[in-house]
Amino acid sequence: MTGMQAGGSARVELHQVSRFFGEVKAVCDLTFSIDEGEFFSLLGPSGCGKTTTLRLIAGLDRPDRGTVTIGEQVVANSRVWVAPEKRGIGIVFQDYALFPHMTVYQNIAFGLKGYPRTEIGKRVAEMLTVVGLAGLGERYPHELSGGQCQRVALARSLAPSPRVILLDEPFSNLDADLREELRIETRRILKERGTTAILVTHDQEEAFSLSDRVGVLNQGKLEQVGTPAEVYHRPSSRFVADFVGKADFVSGVIEEGKVLSGIWVFPLNREQTIAGRDVDLMIRPDDVDFVVDAGGHATITDARFLGASIMYKLQLPDGSVIHSVKPSTDVIPPGTRVQIKVDAAHVVVFQKDAGRAS
Repeated sequence: MTGMQAGGSARVELHQVSRFFGEVKAVCDLTFSIDEGEFFSLLGPSGCGKTTTLRLIAGLDRPDRGTVTIGEQVVANSRVWVAPEKRGIGIVFQDYALFPHMTVYQNIAFGLKGYPRTEIGKRVAEMLTVVGLAGLGERYPHELSGGQCQRVALARSLAPSPRVILLDEPFSNLDADLREELRIETRRILKERGTTAILVTHDQEEAFSLSDRVGVLNQGKLEQVGTPAEVYHRPSSRFVADFVGKADFVSGVIEEGKVLSGIWVFPLNREQTIAGRDVDLMIRPDDVDFVVDAGGHATITDARFLGASIMYKLQLPDGSVIHSVKPSTDVIPPGTRVQIKVDAAHVVVFQKDAGRAS
């Protein structure tokens, strides 16, 4: 093993890291840390700075300012630069990046240059077993399925025992069923090996199903870091609320420690501090239930069949709209009057026209 690959902590930390391309701020003052053995995802839309951040951690790009630390060693700042191959990092790309003229065995062995030949053979065989491809070492990439190619790419990255592995949207080229299967297998493999993993993705389901924590990026800035449940149920900004899952917003006012919004009165969470009186309330469809009631205060205006569930569009007396999800066996036609119940514990209050939750 060379450089930082031989043992040591696998904690990753960025402190006020920025990268500019001319006038474009690809990432700006990023500060966050990833614990050893943690599966961490950077989630955000295209162009938000996810891949740039990954490249800065990998050493494929240099920060204009700030510090990147892996373990106890600073690997990048204004004075220090550690080459990518000395950082003890493995990378799995979206397009596999396998050598087409090499066999599966040779692709995995490529990162093991400098190891004894007998050790290389044992290591490749071990990796093939780990990723479920035992016996396929003599095949070429064009003889494999997309899922098998991605498993080879994962095996190649894991072969040198990196302390940190970076995953650049590695499942996006796979069909839905295979994508889910490979996500589960990848998390299992990395957790069993105690490898620190950093995934970049625009897919919230992928980030939530794989991650211990998620960081949400928007235009190069970190909006929120938290567990999947925290990010989903307690978004810190309207951007996070909108990007992570479906969210409806209804107007309300604060009076005597309560939030009044049309037909509802919600208690104001004691953790929430509101500067003004006018607010918006975020309500997610899975926190909305309803029953058919001819005297109800809302009307179903649309129903979309989604397979396992139906998304209902509900119009309130003031003309505003919220959504509710029910099992696909609960078929209720548009035009039906209903009575709505909202889980008040998950309602998030935002200052009117403000970006960040109170």
